Amino acid sequence: MASDAIDVRDVSRRYGTGDGGVRALDGVSLAFRAGTFTAVMGPSGSGKSTLLQCAAGLDRPTSGSVRLGGTELTGLSERRLTLLRRERIGFVFQAFNLLPSLTAEQNVALPLRLAGRRPKRSEVREVLRRVGLADRAWHRPSELSGGQQQRIALARALITRPEVLFADEPTGALDSTTGRQVLALLREMVDADGGTLVMVTHDPVAAAYADRVVFLVDGRVHGELPGSSAGDIAARMTSLETRATSLETRDAEAAPC
Repeated sequence: MASDAIDVRDVSRRYGTGDGGVRALDGVSLAFRAGTFTAVMGPSGSGKSTLLQCAAGLDRPTSGSVRLGGTELTGLSERRLTLLRRERIGFVFQAFNLLPSLTAEQNVALPLRLAGRRPKRSEVREVLRRVGLADRAWHRPSELSGGQQQRIALARALITRPEVLFADEPTGALDSTTGRQVLALLREMVDADGGTLVMVTHDPVAAAYADRVVFLVDGRVHGELPGSSAGDIAARMTSLETRATSLETRDAEAAPC
């Protein structure tokens, strides 16, 4: 049986203090099995991106535990956490986050250079080939379409062969055709390479590529669906959004004038 690539236990994350504080996560416990693709969904403000950032070591929980394989992340120093992310974790942002002054090839090679490695041109070109952009190696981001930039960002995340790849709305800024291409590449990373993928998305079509979909509402886990159709996922999301709206209305009516 596959082991857990990421284990999140009773994680809470609060921003601010006092009455103005916001609890983005409230006692979340989830395990992400190695070699699987998990989508995380929920209404706006449900804590999806906060969960992803805490699980990836980009943000520290207020309380609780996050383990990558056998390594506890929450107790690591900033330096050790940075080194671990470089060596074992990949992250794909919706906004691409490519450096505009670097070529596609240089952007892809950047994580290896930051880790003190001298990247081989052959391995950089191979990962560019995998995302279909070997012929764009010397183009800068301004010379690429949004879909091409997202595929470069994916190549940059894959170059280090991460144990876990996190993707935050990776198709949110793409048209449907390019989005499907990126999702197929993410699915291949799991099926062909045995990687582990955790993706935040608002799109039921994108979530249908995953092995399971986890739902968050108000910073808490509200069930999951195994390998489901876009229609089933959309129906569950509609139910959750209706529930969230009802709770907001109830709380507003109960608030003192």
